[in-house]
Amino acid sequence: MLTAERLEGRRETVHGAPELAALLGRIAERNQRLLADPPEIPRDKALLSADGGVCPEHGTALEFDPWSPRDHRCSACNRAHRGARHDRAWARWQHLWLAERAAELATLAAIGDREDAAEAAARILSGYASGYLDYPNLDNVLGPSRLFFSTYLESIWLTGYLAAALLLRESGRLDSVLADAVSGVADEAANLIGEFDEGFSNRQTWHNAALAAVAVWFEDEELATRVVEGSTGIIAHLLRGFGDDGMWFEGENYHLFALRGELLAMGWAREAGVDLAADPRLAGRLAAALRAPALTALPDRTFPARKDSRYGVSLAQPMYLELWEVGLARLGQTAADLWPWLEALYQAPAPEAGQFDSYLHEAGGPRATGSRTRADLSWWALLEMAPERPHGGGAWSPGNTLLERQGLAILRRGVRYASIECGAYGGGHGHPDRLHLTLHAGGHHWLPDPGTGSYVTPDLFWYRSTLAHNAPRLDGRSQPPGDAECTAFDEAGEWAWTRGTYGPLARTLVTGPDYLVDLVELAAPDEHRLELPWHLQGEVEAPGGGRWVADSLDDEFAAEVERYEPAAPGPLRLRARAGDGSVLTLHLDVAGDLLRARGPGLPGSTAPVSFFLVRTYGRAARVTTVVELSRSAEPAVRGLRVEGELVEVETTGGTERHLAVAEGWEVSAGEATVRLKGIRRALPAREPLFDLSRPAVAQGVAWHAAVMPALDGSSDGFEEAEALALDYEDQYRRSEEPYPGPDEFSAVASALWDSDALYLAIDVVKPEVIVRPDDAPALRFDNDPDDIHADGVQLYVRPAGDAPVYGFLVALGDEGRVRVRSAGSTAGDPAMVRGRWQPTEAGYRMTLALTLPGWEPRDGDTVGFDLLVNRMEPGRERRSGQLVWTGGGGWVYLRGDRQDPAALGVVELR
Repeated sequence: MLTAERLEGRRETVHGAPELAALLGRIAERNQRLLADPPEIPRDKALLSADGGVCPEHGTALEFDPWSPRDHRCSACNRAHRGARHDRAWARWQHLWLAERAAELATLAAIGDREDAAEAAARILSGYASGYLDYPNLDNVLGPSRLFFSTYLESIWLTGYLAAALLLRESGRLDSVLADAVSGVADEAANLIGEFDEGFSNRQTWHNAALAAVAVWFEDEELATRVVEGSTGIIAHLLRGFGDDGMWFEGENYHLFALRGELLAMGWAREAGVDLAADPRLAGRLAAALRAPALTALPDRTFPARKDSRYGVSLAQPMYLELWEVGLARLGQTAADLWPWLEALYQAPAPEAGQFDSYLHEAGGPRATGSRTRADLSWWALLEMAPERPHGGGAWSPGNTLLERQGLAILRRGVRYASIECGAYGGGHGHPDRLHLTLHAGGHHWLPDPGTGSYVTPDLFWYRSTLAHNAPRLDGRSQPPGDAECTAFDEAGEWAWTRGTYGPLARTLVTGPDYLVDLVELAAPDEHRLELPWHLQGEVEAPGGGRWVADSLDDEFAAEVERYEPAAPGPLRLRARAGDGSVLTLHLDVAGDLLRARGPGLPGSTAPVSFFLVRTYGRAARVTTVVELSRSAEPAVRGLRVEGELVEVETTGGTERHLAVAEGWEVSAGEATVRLKGIRRALPAREPLFDLSRPAVAQGVAWHAAVMPALDGSSDGFEEAEALALDYEDQYRRSEEPYPGPDEFSAVASALWDSDALYLAIDVVKPEVIVRPDDAPALRFDNDPDDIHADGVQLYVRPAGDAPVYGFLVALGDEGRVRVRSAGSTAGDPAMVRGRWQPTEAGYRMTLALTLPGWEPRDGDTVGFDLLVNRMEPGRERRSGQLVWTGGGGWVYLRGDRQDPAALGVVELR
């Protein structure tokens, strides 16, 4: 759509189609101010931090106002906040917003023949071209970047920037001097982006889009071929990143983000001469990707906040509307069944304009009212969507749905939506929420998945815990990463059912006209503590007649924990009431305890809220619940009895009996019996999206110490120890710059042992040693410990194969002291480490003793071990890399103080 000939054809189409002409008018309206009042291009590189862009009093995100680079207002207190960190947080959004503005202004020039818009777009292009290389490529969080802290943001920015330049060039409005300057930006950005291949990642779809745009700009056929056909290119992401059922493996939030990147990348590929949608197989997969979030959407047209998703985000956001507009326009009849879905979104209440990395077109504008229209969309939709939307396809009503590869089983009845979470864990954005139950009914989200709030605040660990979900856990711990399987799914008449399994746990959900039966079961060889949380929304009424006594839960976020002691045995009831009078009742067969506690609410809330938990013990423990939604004073369910495998539900119409049978599930009422079948075989093993093969295990030796070493930072006592070397490029995890060589950064460790401890002397070659003072102020970057951004080491020891991993982060402190903290989620305790350090001619030496609980070392034992040496450099805010004894390679980004236990090497005691 960006060639001169096609632009001319599109210009005629737009002016002849009322809805497209209205969108062109809206684009002109929202960019009017830029024509007379050029916005500021930030001279700052964006910074990700815990306090930048956040109100210090209320913890709410400060509003993004493109016209206010210094004063940043809090919507909660209406105060304007100032400061360098707020400015650098604002710079993130401003850089992205300006690239969007450049693209829209260039579209306005090319389609609307507006020379003033062309001049304004050129000003933005020129402003960045003149200063792009002045932005430093360092201190990044996730990949090389000049303007931002992560490569994916540079990719999003570059797609808008080059779209603007191409629109001006193809419409004859870009002079050769500016074109050459744009080429300089494109070349440098392409080098940054091309260097950081993220494999199969939602972010890589945007890298592909940016590199495809570069290929079109330079007419580089070789680059275009690599981006389209490469092992992590556009085709590979379409076929492997989106599963057979169309859903991205990381859930809806990242599905929608990846889908936008993929659609843009496919559009750039078409400009390069490769129309991927012309291939039936690829068109079918794209149609499935467009269909999947429509199938899983909640009744209120938000997407479920599965895995690391934002909570409560409407799919009627303009950013999402134009995914279907552009996708359906490209696919024609291949996805014609989705036009009613798009119509349903346009009829939904207009959501407030969201703030997204890839969509800021409404930033600073008034709140939308009524419903959304096609005039609310962006320049991309103007260039691609159909002149008019077909009507008359009927209402969108998907019914019961199983996304097989995603493992999401959804049982619908009218406005009731219940689902069980199975499927793959979801990679780095996965949550330990296998078998989580979601319930949305009668216009209320009674049992939600909370998704995730901020990645840089401590409550991230709550939202990424099992206890934050309506999902079972064992022995007071979050579920370990793993996949769950949907083992049954069927419907018959007014009844439907599904079952999921995860390790020794199973969850069965049966839905009928009046209620749901939920059965959580444990089948294990050993006794466990089974806990099932219930996060009810609304005004919750706890059981009466008994008393609440103090108790405890194994979680740092759970407070005011109490246990209910009923006055008499029998089922218990929890009721949640909504403002419109709706009541959700849980009829609980509690063969154990009912607890209540307070913990964080849904993301965005600040006050703690109550939740409940059923706790029971055994090898074959089970929790049976009947869930009922009612608007009347007389609910249908009168009672619940559980006798062995039989579940009896007493209703106003009589007793209904539920029983698991060999071929499925039976529901009997009187002489009538409904048989639900649908037992499913396990899916074939999933092909991993990442290559997890590892090199040979690193091996070393620790000699027995006849005398305890000095541990004063000297080498005294370590003279005869065998060296563990860290001095190869493939042992280095880099940030922006590659390994500088052993003369600039390397290490040699020596290990000894006796009956009391493991002793280490670590000699580090480093021309300038960076000591972070003991009283240094907090960095407040994110949830990672500050001392990873200082010279020091990370140690990981597993004294035996069945023992926990003890991890320690040890930083250089003042006056030769070492500063120790536990590393990651290991069993390490700072009290287990003692030692000192001192400078050397080549760098520094650290000597340490590790005393591990219960360790009884003997000659010939082997110990799991790894040593990481962090590298900090002058003038940086974040570490520049780290050496890893067992083999690093790759990138240091997002590693924090964590190390995969499976990567540990072996040290033999002699």
